[in-house]
Amino acid sequence: MGRLTAVVLGSAAGGGFPQWNCRCPVCSLAWAGDKRVRARTQASLAVSVDQGRWILLNASPDLRAQLACTPQIQPKGDIRGSPIAAVVLTGAEVDQIAGLLHMRERQTFIVYGTEATLRIIADNPIFDVLSPEVVTRRPVAMERSFSVGGLDIELFAVPGKIPLYLEHGDAETADESGSNVGVELRSDGRRLVFVPGAAAITPALRARLTRSDIILFDGTLFTDDEMIRNGSGSKTGRRMGHMPIDGADGSLAALRDLSARRLYIHVNNTNPILVEGSPERQTVEATGFEIAEDGMEITL
Repeated sequence: MGRLTAVVLGSAAGGGFPQWNCRCPVCSLAWAGDKRVRARTQASLAVSVDQGRWILLNASPDLRAQLACTPQIQPKGDIRGSPIAAVVLTGAEVDQIAGLLHMRERQTFIVYGTEATLRIIADNPIFDVLSPEVVTRRPVAMERSFSVGGLDIELFAVPGKIPLYLEHGDAETADESGSNVGVELRSDGRRLVFVPGAAAITPALRARLTRSDIILFDGTLFTDDEMIRNGSGSKTGRRMGHMPIDGADGSLAALRDLSARRLYIHVNNTNPILVEGSPERQTVEATGFEIAEDGMEITL
């Protein structure tokens, strides 16, 4: 296997940044053209070890725009064709699967996900536009490696919840099931872990992160009540299935001593770490964490 290259196609949480209908303090900076903030599309990675076959980790609603900005995954050679060989899903939230609808022009590729995720897709007939004659849906057992494009890949449970559109009443927000998973990629003995959503860090998850070389971790909110305080929402981060960055029980404290290269991804439009030079951004960067940006290329 060769060296793994990961391109950050999108680094924002659902809705992107700035969010189309939001004038929270951070989005207001973006609408005003403040150079301390940069627009971001919804979270996804493209990964490859041979620069010829690419695997998407999630297919965001912004996939068409992301492809236009990323030469590595643009069509090459034949009249019809794509270097995208597969899509690996971490769940079935809108911002994880809606981009599949951009890939409906009878192109051969494989969709990998847990049985829970693929069942949700199968239950929604709009995804039948992906012809089964050319698009294979392949269920994957958690903590069991499979190989795609020269990469060893493993899905693993992460505390989280079912997609918002399937909630009825109070949702279990720290469930460890096939509804919310992380992805571990291995190449030449090195490991990249992608966890765009985590309600908590369990001992098993921390152990996995400890042996990783690069971590892209859930950076949705800086504080748990961030959206309530700025008037943009009524739920805490944990109620949405995302642990906060800050606080004694936040992800920054839990992961600050790891030796891996660490980046926050899936950053919500309200999160002040999006503002370069902000106190919150400085707090994060002082521990060695980076903030993922669209177009960023990472080599393992």
